[in-house]
Amino acid sequence: MSRSEGARVSRSDKVSIGPTREQTAPSSAVEGAWGALGCVYDPELCLDVVSLGLVYRVWEDETGLHVEMTLTTPGCPAAEAMPEIVRHAVQDAVGPQVAVDVALVWDPPWSPAMMAEDAAAALGLRR
Repeated sequence: MSRSEGARVSRSDKVSIGPTREQTAPSSAVEGAWGALGCVYDPELCLDVVSLGLVYRVWEDETGLHVEMTLTTPGCPAAEAMPEIVRHAVQDAVGPQVAVDVALVWDPPWSPAMMAEDAAAALGLRR
């Protein structure tokens, strides 16, 4: 029975609503984090946080992996949930042995100019 005929989808089946991303083993925790962040979507804009320009920095030091990011506005409805969503996505990518810290920052303030060209075009902001 095919899925279109009503078969059940198991938890192991992957369903993606975004662009297909090639799955390769990351060469570092930072690379793995960037890959995971490319799969975290803004719930209102339906684009990933990397393409939106919301992730400013990802680095690793002796205390763990750090993500510095912002949101489109300080009053964003996802302000409470997004850092935790990001932390979980990165943690899943790098494994439980690496501590993950996500910090929301507001300087510099986000602007549409920070978006990748294809993301801006998808929102009708550029051609």
